[in-house]
Amino acid sequence: MQLSDNFYLSEFTKSQTALRNGIDNTPNETAIVNLENLCKNILQPVRDYFLLPVYISSGYRNPDVNARIGGSRNSQHCLGQAADIEIFGIDNNELSDWINDNCTYDQLILEFYDGVDPNSGWVHVSYNEENNRKKYIRADKNEEGKVEYTFVWLWVEARWGNK
Repeated sequence: MQLSDNFYLSEFTKSQTALRNGIDNTPNETAIVNLENLCKNILQPVRDYFLLPVYISSGYRNPDVNARIGGSRNSQHCLGQAADIEIFGIDNNELSDWINDNCTYDQLILEFYDGVDPNSGWVHVSYNEENNRKKYIRADKNEEGKVEYTFVWLWVEARWGNK
């Protein structure tokens, strides 16, 4: 099933965890509509701007798949509202900044970007037709190995002035 010009449902439902455990990772109709909205409002504009394929490392996850990978019980992946993406050859920080500057989104997380390797980490982005908070944050591991979240605008402000 085609969700937009360059995105197909199969890209969002592929899951090694689901395959290994015999779990049907097919979204319901509501989740499919949410995935279409995510494509229309964020992923297709990203694809059209960068003119390169957008790699989806994690898209839709049914609650069982989500639990098995240790995802949050409130994960927007389970609703078809979120995807973890990269564009090979484009710095993940550049990608997340472009989304922030050009798209309406609910949550945007630059995850585990090290500032050295342009393709380190990935970008988590979500779209909620009913309420987009435009919440842009970074996820990093601290010295104890625990994940810490920082608002990007605070991080950017500390490095380059206000944004």
